[in-house]
Amino acid sequence: MAFYCQRCGAGLPPSARFCSNCGNVVSVAAPMHGWPLVRPHAGRQIAGVCIGIAQANGWDTSLVRILTVLAFFFSGGFVAVAYLAGWIGIPEEPFPMPGVYPPNI
Repeated sequence: MAFYCQRCGAGLPPSARFCSNCGNVVSVAAPMHGWPLVRPHAGRQIAGVCIGIAQANGWDTSLVRILTVLAFFFSGGFVAVAYLAGWIGIPEEPFPMPGVYPPNI
């Protein structure tokens, strides 16, 4: 599938975020692929569910955490059950091979 800039019509690779010809932002609405849904080891607060969801979708981690806490108080316990399900169901990030530093983020 070919991608084109909306402003100048230049052909772009699917992973482009900006047009190399005119600098226009081209993929704001397109999701960025490459972040698998995992619970990372770095940056966890409790179990890493919020940071894993935020990284997989390209969202701000602090915003996801604040919305989770607010939803916890107003959902009657549903978010607590969903968080526990995420803790159990979302796999942990694999440890990098020895000698590989920094991790590919």
